[in-house]
Amino acid sequence: MDLRQRIADLMPVVRDELTELVALRSVADPRQFPAEECERTAQWVVDRFADVGFRDARLEETPDGSMAVVGSRGCSEPDAPTVLLYAHYDVQPPLDDSAWRTPPFELTEVDGRWYGRGAADCKGNIVMHLAALRALGDAVPVNLKLVVEGSEEQGTGGLEAFVPANADLLRADTILVCDTGNAAVGHPAATVSLRGMVNVVVTMEASASEVHSGMFGGAAPDALAALVATLATLRDDKGNTTIKGLDNTLQWTGAPYPPDQFRTDAGVLEGVSLLGEGSVSDMLWARPAVTILGIDCPPVVGSAAAVVPKASARLNLRIPPGMSPEVAEPALVAHLRAAAPWGVHVTVEVEATGSPFKADTDGPAYRAMAAAMQEAYGRPMAHLGQGGSIPLCNVFEETYPDAELILMGVEEPLALIHAPNESVDPTEIASMALAEALFLERYARRGP
Repeated sequence: MDLRQRIADLMPVVRDELTELVALRSVADPRQFPAEECERTAQWVVDRFADVGFRDARLEETPDGSMAVVGSRGCSEPDAPTVLLYAHYDVQPPLDDSAWRTPPFELTEVDGRWYGRGAADCKGNIVMHLAALRALGDAVPVNLKLVVEGSEEQGTGGLEAFVPANADLLRADTILVCDTGNAAVGHPAATVSLRGMVNVVVTMEASASEVHSGMFGGAAPDALAALVATLATLRDDKGNTTIKGLDNTLQWTGAPYPPDQFRTDAGVLEGVSLLGEGSVSDMLWARPAVTILGIDCPPVVGSAAAVVPKASARLNLRIPPGMSPEVAEPALVAHLRAAAPWGVHVTVEVEATGSPFKADTDGPAYRAMAAAMQEAYGRPMAHLGQGGSIPLCNVFEETYPDAELILMGVEEPLALIHAPNESVDPTEIASMALAEALFLERYARRGP
């Protein structure tokens, strides 16, 4: 029986296990869900990977207090390379339960897709790993290591701190970071580029307190109007980011993102224009992009006829490979200060920064993965960028400079990760499990 058929036969087990995993409400925030839910999920992962040969699978506490599952599995082949398998078991909160068409913590099939929080991000990748290893059975021709973390979604950096402090524990020739996905269902891809980020909160103050808009409005400086005017300078009328010192002319050289497909994936309303003078791929993966995440000001309901003395906004600046946060942060801060009108007082608090990442795609692992995905899907593996940030990739790169990092997974645009109605296409789990199993076979023959 070949690997494809073995994985097809395993899909009922995959569904049962994903049902169990989704039912575990592993939101790594005790203010929202009991910590016991993450503890139970971590133990579930330990038990399942112990069943597929990771006899030393165990829990390790990371510096943020979360528990990571680690383990190893050797092989009998001399000089076999070592592959580290990564995923995370924590999930985003469900957000608005009323926006879900199905119960968020109950795996539910609708029109062939499996719905539930974490079904794709990232519990779908956990069961994908398990299916690949079960399909290979005892014939895994490489050494394996495992790390499944429990606080990726919260961004508290537990594993990022754990890795350099325990470098030998997870050292490998290739690291499969299974927390991204394909261009579309049935279109295999490796993510080769991640944007970095700079998050800031900008606050503008114009007066000591609210004053009556009828008595003082017109001459009294309005902090909210000053904030709006400043934020408007961050993009030009075409939607290009206009922060001085950040290159807005870079071009993406990987697979294109068709505009019509992007409009559908992003839910852009009819008649609304896409932003920027570059291609969709340029704007997403090669150029800086600033987003206004939120504004603190009086809400519409309950607002008074008063001039606003103070207003704040939270901004997220994404930066592509080749652009460092050490350059982007002062450029953004300087832009905000220079653009503020009327001499209003400006403070900028930097909340977080992260570096971009670009994968090396010239090594034997990438060649083996490209061949494996071609065989699994019947079409070539594309190279995609991702607008999000995965700081752990930079930590892996710095800690293991000789290792190849391959970012892949079961997610794709229709999965709606981080949103209500998250789902996974089970054919993606099957195809990615097959690709992983074929990769492990091919990579063993090619060596590290």
